[in-house]
Amino acid sequence: MSDLRGRAFRPSGLDNSNSNRMVRPLTNEKNRYSVISKDVKREVDAGDGCCRADDAAPLHHVDVPFEKATFGMGCYWGTDSLFGATLGVLRTRVGYSGGTTGAPKGKDIGDNVEVIEIHYDPTKITYSKLLEMFWENHEYRASARLKREYMTMIQYHSEDQRKLAEDSKAAQQANEPEEVVATEIVPASPLYPAADHNQKYRLQGHVDLAKGLGLTSELLQSSHVAARLNGYLVGAGGLEQFEAEANQLGLSDAQKQYVRNYLIENDGAGIAC
Repeated sequence: MSDLRGRAFRPSGLDNSNSNRMVRPLTNEKNRYSVISKDVKREVDAGDGCCRADDAAPLHHVDVPFEKATFGMGCYWGTDSLFGATLGVLRTRVGYSGGTTGAPKGKDIGDNVEVIEIHYDPTKITYSKLLEMFWENHEYRASARLKREYMTMIQYHSEDQRKLAEDSKAAQQANEPEEVVATEIVPASPLYPAADHNQKYRLQGHVDLAKGLGLTSELLQSSHVAARLNGYLVGAGGLEQFEAEANQLGLSDAQKQYVRNYLIENDGAGIAC
């Protein structure tokens, strides 16, 4: 299968460790980075106190009208970083949805699918743009036949979203005539949030910074600044975007410099998922 948008990926378009796995870059307007294997270890702060929030008031809550988008794109860690650092996105949370077996019981998620729920400001970003990012950034091919947990899915929250999703799927299928796009388009169903350690997974690897933000179980699913930093720390969003909004995020000077350093270091790098 060719890369329809001309973005670089490994010669076969697949990771040799998994015949279905895509290495198409995860992309947003400001950044491109690739999915790499789950073997990459999480980075943990050295605990030197650089990220204390003595002079900061982190921007956790953004009270503006919003709409929801819910996508299944494979592993949710990478998509949480991607969408979290996208302008117009207010907050994100990851979990399980789309099944018939109800809430997961421990590690048994039944027939649910890993999804990300995105709250976005429709005056800043359109659902069509989010759909564009959805199609461009699957961990696996949208035509791959996978176990249900990692399948490709769009859950619509309105009739308008359903129509846009179906039109976008038809366009994607037209662009991949040799494949059968497997994405399910279904009505939104209850989201069962993933465990705390899976929420803002990349940010939580930076222990001092996460502690300095005062993150709680609730804030891991609702904080605006947590969503942003979860992306910026792995290079998503880009330095220009971060600098433009850094002062609005309520970070201390030390926290801003810490995030800036990681953003520069990881620009264009891969993220584990």
